[in-house]
Amino acid sequence: MMNKNDTSTELARKLSCYGDNVFSIGVMRNYLSEKTHNSLAATMVRGEVIDPDIADEVAQAMKIWALEKGATHYTHWFQPLTGLTAEKHDSFLTPDDKGNTIACFSGSELTRSESDASNFPSGGLRATFEARGYTAWDPTSPAFIKETNGVAVLCIPSIFCGYHGEALDKKTPLLRSQHALAAQLKRMAHLFGLPDTGCAYATLGAEQEYFLIDREHYLARPDLRQTGRTLFGQRPPRHQQMEDHYFGHIHPRVLAFMDEADRILWKLGIPAKTRHNETAPGQFEIAPVFEELNLAIDHNMLTMQVLQEVAERHGLVCLMHEKPFAGINGSGKHNNWSPIGPDGKNWLKPGTTPHENAKFLATVCAIVAGVDTYADLLRATVASAGNDHRLGANEAPPATISIYLGDQLSDIIKQLQNGKAKSSKQAGLIEVGVSTIPRLPRDVTDRNRTSPLAFTVNKFEFRAVGSNQSCAGSNVAFNTITAWGIDLICSEIEKEQALGTDFNTALGKTLKDLFKKHQRVIFDGDNYSARWHKEAEERGLPCARTTPEALLALMSTKTLDLFKKYGVFTERELLSRYEIYLETYNKTIMIETSCALQIVRTMIVPAGLEYAETLATTLQTPPRVRLAKRVNDLIDTLLTAAEALEKAANSPNVPAAIKAMESARSAADELEGLIPAHLWPLPSYADMLCAG
Repeated sequence: MMNKNDTSTELARKLSCYGDNVFSIGVMRNYLSEKTHNSLAATMVRGEVIDPDIADEVAQAMKIWALEKGATHYTHWFQPLTGLTAEKHDSFLTPDDKGNTIACFSGSELTRSESDASNFPSGGLRATFEARGYTAWDPTSPAFIKETNGVAVLCIPSIFCGYHGEALDKKTPLLRSQHALAAQLKRMAHLFGLPDTGCAYATLGAEQEYFLIDREHYLARPDLRQTGRTLFGQRPPRHQQMEDHYFGHIHPRVLAFMDEADRILWKLGIPAKTRHNETAPGQFEIAPVFEELNLAIDHNMLTMQVLQEVAERHGLVCLMHEKPFAGINGSGKHNNWSPIGPDGKNWLKPGTTPHENAKFLATVCAIVAGVDTYADLLRATVASAGNDHRLGANEAPPATISIYLGDQLSDIIKQLQNGKAKSSKQAGLIEVGVSTIPRLPRDVTDRNRTSPLAFTVNKFEFRAVGSNQSCAGSNVAFNTITAWGIDLICSEIEKEQALGTDFNTALGKTLKDLFKKHQRVIFDGDNYSARWHKEAEERGLPCARTTPEALLALMSTKTLDLFKKYGVFTERELLSRYEIYLETYNKTIMIETSCALQIVRTMIVPAGLEYAETLATTLQTPPRVRLAKRVNDLIDTLLTAAEALEKAANSPNVPAAIKAMESARSAADELEGLIPAHLWPLPSYADMLCAG
């Protein structure tokens, strides 16, 4: 039996790998001069402008560290508008004039690299022949070593832009939006008379949901391989209705996968904290500790890659699609966002003094005003073909954006609208009724799992982000609309102060007016209910149910004016996003259409015909005649649907393709329930959903 000291030593050993593969501030201290270390640390921690004169020393240090870690190549690791990450590897190897080689890495190679941009989506930002693109080092996110099958590569987080400086990636607008938010947070801090540490930013905790299935089943499903989701499949008799998978015992095979993934993530400095079974069988979740927003998004993109790579080593496949299986829970990515002011405090955390609570209420008011005004923009950031299958499906928030604040905060806002907030509903204690368990302190709000955007004690949780999406787009919008809301509040207060009104009176008047004006976006009830959908329409809240509808928000003058005002997007950059995301949606549907057509004609219909022939040779009793007729009718429906799929694919016609796929699926799924299992050509849901 291990004693206490042995246990502590073992735990320390397991956790000692944390950050091993990160060129962190602590690691830099061993490779850089004190002056350079302090300069780079100031950029990473406080967002100060990078000193270009330190590039050569930093590059030399990174090279030495990377070589010690076994890396022979480096890459500018960036996030193009594909929604994935990208990398081009260059070796440190440089030939000398004596026929030998030396390892070289200069400051210019660290800070900038040229990449062929012609094969990345640009949405009209450049012509096809204008191939030049540039990656540039983002010093606020530390470099890291990525190990894949024993091969180590130095990865340098970078932005990606075109020859004329247009943002061709997701990181550049994010950094711009961070700057806009920081400026307005500092402005409000000045009005409140708060200390300024010189740094204001947002934090993010991104909960990642995913499915695991056996690799052999994945390889036998052309739809999963080609589209990431099952285009056909009958829901099994037992799936999630017993509610026994959520937080249930983790299967040993899955636990081994999770343990390896955690260790790799920890080496990358990713603070993976929580792991558990999710709602549907075969579905799981991983959640990190909160981090600075830009770094958190980099880490989430890495987390998805690590989960997929580790799954393969365990004979599994990690599915990130928002709806890989119809009829059961889909996967999202809960986006937990908080602003940190220049006083170093979370401004969404209620305080213990009236002044702190006034700051908290002002921040909430800014967010409420911003979300109400730009709800259509926020919806557009989560629009995708995959997420269309999930949003509003009684498992995820509806397409109508609203805000949940909870009883206590909603009560305070109502008091403000009617005059002054003189009291607060106390959270109190939860009486469990078991003598051996003490009374539990109650949080100030319950959780509303149906709301797209919920206040949860010290953060806002945006639950509409799809599991396969980058968090960058939603946080660009959230940063910017919050900056707009703070700007609005500060401008109103400054206007009142210019008329001689004292700060507290001006603040109270401003909050009262804005909460009253934007009250319609606040809803603390059941967002899944039909009653709410009707009420939301009566309130005038926008509801875009499909991606093409939602993306129109990117074309509006209101959205363009917002992003131009805060320097987040130029008009050309914003319109390019609309073109890219709509084209991606259309391509996704057409790929699914072609895949469905192939599966129907080459797999499902032949299986149906074989069974129909068997039925035709059996004794013709009335029940068998009815069965044979039903099978033949379904085969005819599938053949008709296949013709519609082919026509839609050749057009191409997206609405017609969606309708044809729905018709084909309905017939195929019913046919699956009639044909003998040994004849059915695809692994069933019952088989696939048992990996853990």
